Amino acid sequence: MRRLFNLDNVLTLLLVFVPIALVLDFVVHASGLVVFVVSAIAIVPLAGWMGRATEHLASHVGEGLGGLLNATFGNAAELIIAIMALRAGLYDLVKASITGSIIGNLLLVFGLAALAGGLRRGTQTFNKTAAAMGTTMLLLGTISLIIPAMFHVVAGETAAQSEQRMSLLIAVILLITYVLSLLFTLKTHSHLYVGSSKPHDDSPHSTAHWSVKKSFSVLFGSAMAVGVMSELLVSSVEHAGEAAGMSQVFIGVILVAIIGNAAEHSTAILVAIKDKMDLSLNIAVGSSLQIALFVAPVLVLLSYVIGPAPMDLLFTTMEIVAIAASVGIMALISQDGETHWMEGVQLLAVYAILALAFFFLPA
Repeated sequence: MRRLFNLDNVLTLLLVFVPIALVLDFVVHASGLVVFVVSAIAIVPLAGWMGRATEHLASHVGEGLGGLLNATFGNAAELIIAIMALRAGLYDLVKASITGSIIGNLLLVFGLAALAGGLRRGTQTFNKTAAAMGTTMLLLGTISLIIPAMFHVVAGETAAQSEQRMSLLIAVILLITYVLSLLFTLKTHSHLYVGSSKPHDDSPHSTAHWSVKKSFSVLFGSAMAVGVMSELLVSSVEHAGEAAGMSQVFIGVILVAIIGNAAEHSTAILVAIKDKMDLSLNIAVGSSLQIALFVAPVLVLLSYVIGPAPMDLLFTTMEIVAIAASVGIMALISQDGETHWMEGVQLLAVYAILALAFFFLPA
């Protein structure tokens, strides 16, 4: 019975929602709310299988590179959803999904990991120097969002073109910084990210290694399916929001982020239970870093190619406050190199408060 209801079997069963979503949209022509819900459910197992594939790839390397692989491919579902929204010109949804991914990884994903790991292991440790580096980089990402907002307040509506050019240049700076951070973590200071000496015991979900060919095949197939489901999700999001009384900001910050973070949710929690907090932290903080320093600027650049108009980095005040608060509490919790279950509760409490604020935010 336990084997029947393990996580991999559940993810396999949930794949039935992929053809159901296609039938509902193209054959039945169901309402936007129904298509949104079913396609959202379908993305969860697809993102989960992308996570499984990267776990098998990461099991052959150190925790630093393993965390990078999990963060990279774990963000793939969110990036695909954001690209589809970008093509549709839903820039508020794109920016909200960026915000939701950052705060979701820091507060929800690592909060659940610290809670689950702490309940089983008590106090867990990780490399505080590497954690400090990650939170400092996140502070850079936060500054890159604060500056355009401050410029908008000072310069006013007449400086729209200047705001756009500044956003483009900031995007380039962030991408350069991200590349240099990879050089730091994977080359010059890789010793800070190797984690503990605990053996890598295969995937957290399986007892048998996948081959590299199988892992990439699952990654490619899942990514293609996520692209199709994301198209359905984005095309129905406006109708779904109106029907359910939810704003695009709430959908992007909370719902889309949770859907896209399915891979990180399971991986970071399960490795924390195995007392691999370096890997868990690398996944959570690394995912947020990639969103802030890589995904966001890439979306700005892509908007010049596939979007109806260029996208800027002008986020709302509520989004900036949420990101700043998330980075701030993460920096406080990670500074001592230790975590326990109560710190997980604190992170989850902040996430719940922010979720309520976005839910009651006027559309």
